[in-house]
Amino acid sequence: MHFYRGVDGADPEIESSDIDLLNAHVAGDPHAFAVLFRRHQNHLWHVANRTSYSAEDAADALQDAMLSAHRTASAFRRDAAVRSWLHTIVVNACLDRIRRTKARPTQALSSDEADHPPARHDEVSAVETRLMIHQALDDLPDEQRLAVVAVDIEGHSVSDAARVLGVPPGTVKSRCARGRKKLAESLEYFRDGGNRS
Repeated sequence: MHFYRGVDGADPEIESSDIDLLNAHVAGDPHAFAVLFRRHQNHLWHVANRTSYSAEDAADALQDAMLSAHRTASAFRRDAAVRSWLHTIVVNACLDRIRRTKARPTQALSSDEADHPPARHDEVSAVETRLMIHQALDDLPDEQRLAVVAVDIEGHSVSDAARVLGVPPGTVKSRCARGRKKLAESLEYFRDGGNRS
């Protein structure tokens, strides 16, 4: 039976739950995943944009994440909300893209680029700081990274982050506390040039 044959004129985009849409997609409905994505698109874009260096990186990461979610939907476990599952995939796609960007070899400047003046010291410092923060975030365990990103980067309240991540508020608080402590240690390590006394 096709997913879009509503019962009694009901609009399936409104009447179907996230899990119903995901199950319909896994069962072969060609439109269910698109409906699910439209439902959460604004939130997921916001997540990608806040976790990426640029809007272009965010768009690419969001596309990567949705392709991954589309392919792996059958592996979804019901121990979390569909929205938090998508949220996690987007954050991980953003961090994966950041890792790949940092791993690219440095290329020599073209003559056109060489004619431009170098970036000001404060701009270089800001970029270095962002790289250090992303490296420190990348080193956190997944559950701590997601909690810190949700609360400290995206600006969610603890209760909202708990709802999105599908865990109790106390769990979000403890993960944030542990994650912030590790971040502070990592950032101090980077500021010291990677030297431990």
